[in-house]
Amino acid sequence: MTAALNNRLDAARIQRQARQGYWRLVGRQFRKRRMAVGSLAVLGLLGLTALTAPLLANDLPLYAVVQGKPYLLPALFEPEGLANVDFTDWQPGQGEWAIMPPVPHSPTATAPFDRVQPPAAEHWLGTDELGRDVLARLIWGARVSMMVGFVSVGIALIIGVPLGAVAGYYGGVVDAVVLRIIEIFLTFPSFFLILAAIALLPPSIYNIMAVIGLLGWMGIARLVRGEFLRLRESDFTIAARATGLSDVRIIFRHVLPNGMAPVWVSATFGVAGAILTESALSFLGFGAPPPTPTWGELLSQSQYYLHRGAWWLVVFPGFAIFLTVTAFNLVGEGLRDAMDPRLRQ
Repeated sequence: MTAALNNRLDAARIQRQARQGYWRLVGRQFRKRRMAVGSLAVLGLLGLTALTAPLLANDLPLYAVVQGKPYLLPALFEPEGLANVDFTDWQPGQGEWAIMPPVPHSPTATAPFDRVQPPAAEHWLGTDELGRDVLARLIWGARVSMMVGFVSVGIALIIGVPLGAVAGYYGGVVDAVVLRIIEIFLTFPSFFLILAAIALLPPSIYNIMAVIGLLGWMGIARLVRGEFLRLRESDFTIAARATGLSDVRIIFRHVLPNGMAPVWVSATFGVAGAILTESALSFLGFGAPPPTPTWGELLSQSQYYLHRGAWWLVVFPGFAIFLTVTAFNLVGEGLRDAMDPRLRQ
């Protein structure tokens, strides 16, 4: 009696899961993993910080009335309107006032008399070798890191997904050619190949994103190829062929959506790897050109001033890199576990 009741309960649970849909079921399983959910919240906060960097750290006000003229978000809409006003020592006249951002410092504004100052009331996380506010540069550096991570992984997806799909669907000669191309790229150490390419190109954050993406598609292509090898002989693929659909429609309309779940997990880890690579390039002096604020560039300064006790140049950017990379990895692990039916309760 008990066994029959358990079987009925299991059957009812399976029916409920089938009605919920795949991604809703994945979302429910993902929410059970607290570390992954917390990491996703951290990444959301970092993304919001990157998007609102001009409103969080700037030497221009959020709203100001100067000489009888109102200025709303001049950093976004009128960057030249208040360029001649120094709000650091600004003495407002009659009827003049301003609302400053939470961090009233520009990431590129230098202050020679405030070089390498420890955290204090004016500079919450201290200053660097040129007197620039570390917190302001960390906030703006989040924008660079997030952009590098997502754009480079997007480029890798654009290259790797079609190549892996074609190789896995057709097999034979096409598969052999694509595999040889992948193996040729894999024979070179990826970081040193990126380093060599960056050294030959003009210094630009866009070149860094392009090079990381162009040299990071091989793992995605192999993963997509494996999924297509598994799905090309499935019932729905055979039925699609029998109805006379074109190969392009079968690949991108029917097979690819069913094989992309592991790719999203790999892309999550790829974003963390791209952020770490950009930080390493900036640390070695091959990153974005000055005065673009990056976390790796702040760490690079620390090697010259750590002996003076400038611990804040190591701790804060190092923690930002560690937190971001760890959060992406935890989200990727949570997503991987949520998609694995063997781990569902």
